[in-house]
Amino acid sequence: MPSPEDAAALSVTTAPMQWSTRTEMCEHKGIGHPDSLCDGAVEAAARAVCRAYLESYGAIQHFNLDKALLIGGISQTRFGGGELLRPMRLIVSGPVTELPSAPIQTVVEQAVRGYLVEALGPIGNAIGIEAILRPSAPNLRRVTSPSSLPLANDTSFGVGYAPLSALENAVLRAAKTLRSSEFLKSFEAAGLDYKIMGSRLDARLRLTIALAVVDRCVQGVEDYFTQKRRIVDYLAERLPGCEIEINTLDSPTAHREDEIYLTVTGLSAEHGDDGEVGRGNRTNGLITPYRPMSLEAAAGKNPAAHVGKLYNVLAHRLAGRIHADVDGIDAVTVRLLSAIGRRIDQPQLAAIEVVAEGGLSLARQHQIRELTKQQLTALPELVNELVSGTLSVF
Repeated sequence: MPSPEDAAALSVTTAPMQWSTRTEMCEHKGIGHPDSLCDGAVEAAARAVCRAYLESYGAIQHFNLDKALLIGGISQTRFGGGELLRPMRLIVSGPVTELPSAPIQTVVEQAVRGYLVEALGPIGNAIGIEAILRPSAPNLRRVTSPSSLPLANDTSFGVGYAPLSALENAVLRAAKTLRSSEFLKSFEAAGLDYKIMGSRLDARLRLTIALAVVDRCVQGVEDYFTQKRRIVDYLAERLPGCEIEINTLDSPTAHREDEIYLTVTGLSAEHGDDGEVGRGNRTNGLITPYRPMSLEAAAGKNPAAHVGKLYNVLAHRLAGRIHADVDGIDAVTVRLLSAIGRRIDQPQLAAIEVVAEGGLSLARQHQIRELTKQQLTALPELVNELVSGTLSVF
């Protein structure tokens, strides 16, 4: 059997310096955003299905749960506490391999419910769940085997890069702050649904944040704007160098609940904002129009055989390793292309571009090739990380 390096067409080239442009944009959708709720729910279901397959068959069987739709509800906000008039619904669909001893639908629905409650608290029990599952295609079932590495489930590509820019790091720091226990304890009115849009003009960084506010924690318009100013100050203190704006649709002359961003549950999905898998963050937690991106929905995909998940995670990991371990490398972009039916550790093309001061020496090329070989060989460990949930894909 050829080694991963020998089996792949590996290209290592230099590229011009990045970030010469005056502008940049990137985005992060928070844990309660409708798209992120779909991502998190199907990823939890995928992990649960994998564990069930491993217990029953000794290997992950063919499945994909990367299709889901969150249908928004209807609510009536009111200062001091409104009500949810029509609950949200989450529909999950995909091909699966049945279990010998338990209905696979039960495994999926229990995992989705568990995730929603863990992520959202009691409101997670108010979201309706429907799993529409069907048998996987017979020819695709042969991609997995307990005795060998899986075969690629698709012809697809993954892309990753390193390092993150100053703006990308600022957006991720803001996201980490907004979901931190310290922030949520300090601001009980802050909901779990937030979206951060970052922009850069030359060295000027700006974060525009949409943050759902819980109506039962707000006594009136004046209280709302007071709390919003406190949140801006809190974030500005922890994100120096960033201009921060929150809920810019709010009317500065507001008198009513419908003139500001109020919610009953802290979720925009409570009143008509739908969500789908794959419309949100890429595997590094960001949406980056100035960077190479794949449009694959990683969440919910089979972690053992679907390269739309594996190669996007691996590409970012490999780029990070090359940037950290090879001296003189300023930036890295990794693109990995699979071929359906080939072993997952044998991409048909691995294209690596580096920005390297002084050019790309033979020694640097050798290091990059060795790191690529190591990371491809370590794919089984990456699969285990995805199954265990220690690695986020959105």
